[in-house]
Amino acid sequence: MDTVALLGMSQSEMERLAEALGESAYRGRQLFHWIYRRHASSVEDMQNLPARFRDALSVATVMGTSAPVRVNESADGTRKYLFPTQHGGFVEAALIPDGARLTLCLSTQVGCRRSCTFCQTARQGFQGNLSAGEIVNQYHSVPEHDAITNIVYMGMGEPLDNVDGALASVDLFTDEDGYALPPRRITLSTVGIHPELQRFLEEPTAEGVSLAVSLHSPFPEERRRIMPVENANPIEETLRLIRSRREDRTRRVSFEYTMFDGVNDTPQHVDGIARLLNGLSVRINLIPFHPLDGTRLAPTPPDRIDAFAEMLRDKGFRTSVRHSRGQDINAACGMLWTRHVESAGGAPTS
Repeated sequence: MDTVALLGMSQSEMERLAEALGESAYRGRQLFHWIYRRHASSVEDMQNLPARFRDALSVATVMGTSAPVRVNESADGTRKYLFPTQHGGFVEAALIPDGARLTLCLSTQVGCRRSCTFCQTARQGFQGNLSAGEIVNQYHSVPEHDAITNIVYMGMGEPLDNVDGALASVDLFTDEDGYALPPRRITLSTVGIHPELQRFLEEPTAEGVSLAVSLHSPFPEERRRIMPVENANPIEETLRLIRSRREDRTRRVSFEYTMFDGVNDTPQHVDGIARLLNGLSVRINLIPFHPLDGTRLAPTPPDRIDAFAEMLRDKGFRTSVRHSRGQDINAACGMLWTRHVESAGGAPTS
């Protein structure tokens, strides 16, 4: 039997593993509980497992956990963790305190293939999908995991381009015998990849998990210029899929809207958003743009973001302005990875 990583395995997979090692399925359920509920750091910690089973596990498996190689902390309390991956690259996870909430922002891919013009991760190119174990490791291996209240799939990569890994990790987070996190405390963010979005909306594993759609412009031609995904996955079809599932009242839906000065921040854009989202009970999150080297895009001034938000509220939309966090530690997605590679003498993939 090849050596396998325990972190990332489902309960049924651990049951089959136990049986393959000559034990009952019950021992696999015990193993699952030790790893995901009790955060065991080694097989030797699992004292109610028979010694012969622990010995067999020590030969056939590895824990699969990986500590961050770098941690940066912002003056505002945001922490950015850099994790190594099996591809030889790195991914980031950001821990964001906000009153009683402590949110962990997870990555699902090394790099990204979607080429959004305003995204640092897109400049890295696509280097590989994370396994379910590598995704949950970002939660499992931060010291603050017991205090985390919310998880958002808004880090490096497009979650629905790694739909198998993303859904498997959601299953581990929400499993009552595992991490047992409430589905409504988890949000998956996507640019809108249609077959995979439909699967996410219909998947029992993801029932109740919140959805955040990256909008950034209500006008297809303009959206296409900043988000090439519009070519094959038009926002109108994204909205059709969401509307077709509105009988599912357990799922919160929001739209993310990064604001660029003179590009997507006019009253005409407010009218376009209102027409596009007409009839949907959704929240709109306005996001100040983190400026990037080498782009002509500039952030909309704060007073105009606030005015834009008021116009949306006047149209009947719940609208929030997301305050920038962790700018002193390169907290925008992909920036810590870039700085780490550059300091090590390498260069980001283009």
